[in-house]
Amino acid sequence: MVGKIKGTGSYRPVQVWDNDKLSHMMDTSDEWIRGRTGIGQRHIASGGETVAYMAARAAEEALSDARMRPEEIDLLLVSTMSSERIMPCAACEVQKLIGAVNAACFDLNGACTGFLLALNTAQAYLGQQIYRRALVIGSETLSHLTNWEDRSTCVLFGDGAGAVVLEAEENAVYIQAAHSIGSRGEALTCVSRNQQQFIEKDADLSSTYMQMDGKEVFKFAVSKVPEVITEVLEKAGKTKEEIRFYMLHQANKRIVASVSKHMNEPLEKYPMNIENLGNTSSASIPLLLDEWNKKGRLNSGDWIILSGFGGGLTYGASLLQW
Repeated sequence: MVGKIKGTGSYRPVQVWDNDKLSHMMDTSDEWIRGRTGIGQRHIASGGETVAYMAARAAEEALSDARMRPEEIDLLLVSTMSSERIMPCAACEVQKLIGAVNAACFDLNGACTGFLLALNTAQAYLGQQIYRRALVIGSETLSHLTNWEDRSTCVLFGDGAGAVVLEAEENAVYIQAAHSIGSRGEALTCVSRNQQQFIEKDADLSSTYMQMDGKEVFKFAVSKVPEVITEVLEKAGKTKEEIRFYMLHQANKRIVASVSKHMNEPLEKYPMNIENLGNTSSASIPLLLDEWNKKGRLNSGDWIILSGFGGGLTYGASLLQW
């Protein structure tokens, strides 16, 4: 048994910050940001737009698309690195908000690879016939972890949530590979504020924002993503020409373009929405899936590869049939 995607959904915060707004906050410009990242704007959570709230709204859309009721869900997973609460977990909060009363719930933190790892986890449960229907969500409020005075990082990130509903089927296909390189983890870090040193008066909170070695992350992504995509293709016995779309984590337009070049595949096969959303970490792949689904770009039978990469360092790829 393998979980097949039956529905997708997403949520984008109401507030939008374009590059011109950032240019009034720091020494930057629309031209500088677009040229290095491909980003033109990002959504920023405000008011009650928490990780759980956004995840719940995306989940409701996905359930509606799948024509399922919340109580039909057996497993509810939320991938996030930015939840406002340690306990209860975001997945349990989503359960409460949408009424998925029969679901087992827990969170995963795999940074920008998180949604893919959550999808792999759900597939393992469905494959063992422990559960039949799963709701997998990526939801992030990265704006809370961003130093808005550091132009090398803050121009990249945005907030949002995306979700998919899976239902176990005998003839569905899902092939995955995932890896970690902990020895290179210092390239992308964010320290918790729940330590005594940060509770003290006048504490330096700078390390509690995301810190990134951009060159190291870029080098990691453009080498490992083509490698893991090739690994999945070989496992599946598929050629790259058979793939309709490669849906990559939306970290940077230049990274996606470099992967396309390394794979010797046309850039048109690599959908992007980073211009309007920025880097939303584990929300980026399901946000992209939902956008393409809503646009009618995904046809039954299409072979699609998903690939995530990010903090840890972690990376992976999965092949599925729409």
